[in-house]
Amino acid sequence: QVQLVESGGGLVQAGGSLRLSCAASGRTFSSYTMAWFRQAPGKEREFVAAITWSGVSTYYADSVKGRFTISRDNAKSTVYLEMNSLITEDRAGYYCAMSRMDGSRWRTDYDSWGQGTQVTVAA
Repeated sequence: QVQLVESGGGLVQAGGSLRLSCAASGRTFSSYTMAWFRQAPGKEREFVAAITWSGVSTYYADSVKGRFTISRDNAKSTVYLEMNSLITEDRAGYYCAMSRMDGSRWRTDYDSWGQGTQVTVAA
């Protein structure tokens, strides 16, 4: 049984930084694309960033490009999201997800999800 557990969320001032982590178990982590999605109140869950199984290729939503960095440590079965220059629009629940589809941005391509970690950005 796959389990994804996010951590690292919290309250931060605009312009600040946070680092999210997602620890995976129950699957061969290094065989899967990993991604971060986010969902703000009243909005649909949206793609944030993805990283291929090898870590060679990364993909970002335009809204976070240049501010967020996704990375992974296959030895630790963990994916990270480094978030810098946070703005109030980044406030959301952040979810990690796992997929067989290489570098997909599509929510429906991801079959395993974590429970989410909340990020709040104060103006």
